[in-house]
Amino acid sequence: MAKKSMIEREKKRAKLVKQYATKRAALKEIANDESKSMEERFKARLKLAELPRNSSATRLHNRCQLTGRPKAYYRKLKVSRIMLRELASNGQIPGMVKSSW
Repeated sequence: MAKKSMIEREKKRAKLVKQYATKRAALKEIANDESKSMEERFKARLKLAELPRNSSATRLHNRCQLTGRPKAYYRKLKVSRIMLRELASNGQIPGMVKSSW
């Protein structure tokens, strides 16, 4: 089980990313537009730098929804490998059975 503080920090980051997504996208659009003047693009970059760091989507980290484990995460199921195995063994994932040969 991950520390509660880390799970909460990740939730806070996700909230910030959602909050600033449109503003960040608009500023990036201006900053990367070659047809705009250099000064206008530079101002957009400065405004982008003033936004909170945690509002960037690259600072998000996927975590298991059941345990909060940050590593060995399956995106499709949103759980870690350990929980995947445990849920499959209990028969809680449809179509997944324990392999034996």
